[in-house]
Amino acid sequence: MSILIDEKTRIIVQGLTSEKATFHAKDMISAGSNIVGGVVPGKGGRTHIGLPVFNTVKDAVREVGAEASITFVAPSFAADAIMECADAGLKLVCSITDGIPAQDMMRIKRYLMRYPKDKRTMLVGPNCAGIISPGKAMLGIMPPHIYMRGSVGVISRSGTLGYEAAAQMKALGIGITTSVGIGGDPINGSSFLDHLTLFNNDDETEAVLIIGEIGGPQEAEAAAWVKDNMSKPVVGFVAGLTAPKGRRMGHAGAIISAAGDSAAEKAEIMRAFGLTVAPSPSEFGATMAQVLAKTQASHRVSA
Repeated sequence: MSILIDEKTRIIVQGLTSEKATFHAKDMISAGSNIVGGVVPGKGGRTHIGLPVFNTVKDAVREVGAEASITFVAPSFAADAIMECADAGLKLVCSITDGIPAQDMMRIKRYLMRYPKDKRTMLVGPNCAGIISPGKAMLGIMPPHIYMRGSVGVISRSGTLGYEAAAQMKALGIGITTSVGIGGDPINGSSFLDHLTLFNNDDETEAVLIIGEIGGPQEAEAAAWVKDNMSKPVVGFVAGLTAPKGRRMGHAGAIISAAGDSAAEKAEIMRAFGLTVAPSPSEFGATMAQVLAKTQASHRVSA
């Protein structure tokens, strides 16, 4: 199985006719994604790279049964594009856009909360690499060839470190069920906890890797939930061990402002709640291999 997307998910691309969206749409199709159209206001009725283009998301839902979207939309228009998806009833939106104003993200979060939980649109991102279920579908901008199908779930605030983890695990023969980039912005659509819950309920996922960053409480909240609820082993890592307090470090969310925000503090919190912490980015694969070996040995003994 996989979480969020598979080969049947009916996907639309907002902003399809732009150069970057066209490039990545072709990549997603090659990776197995079921892309059924695009949405570009004012260009409805056209065909682009063999796909129908619609003026609105509601048109795409009505005509081709769209269920999910990826937004290649400029920061100033991204909030409206995301809220349009929610209004049309899409289950999932992935926003790779960097630079969405924090106030716009607050407006998006409030808008999504208007809907009942069972009908609420899941937002992944913004400022993220996207989602990939290797061998099934991709909803993002990652290089699909570095991912191998397998039994590990990955959730990462950093796109680059998510790639590094996938490449290392593939080299060791360890594959991925789904990799989710939640983005590094201080206000994002979904958290580690949201996706840990999905992985915990996925029969194919045997272990999960979470890659965090300095700044914000998400990693600590996820670690506490893992201790009380997670039935599968979790490997954790927090980037930014040498980051100085109070300085913004690349990602908009990567800033240490309070106790518990630093990489060292977050890593210690993870250990305290029973997670296995990878010593460095170069040891993602080796650490996961050790955890899987212990889990499989434990299953053999209990059997």
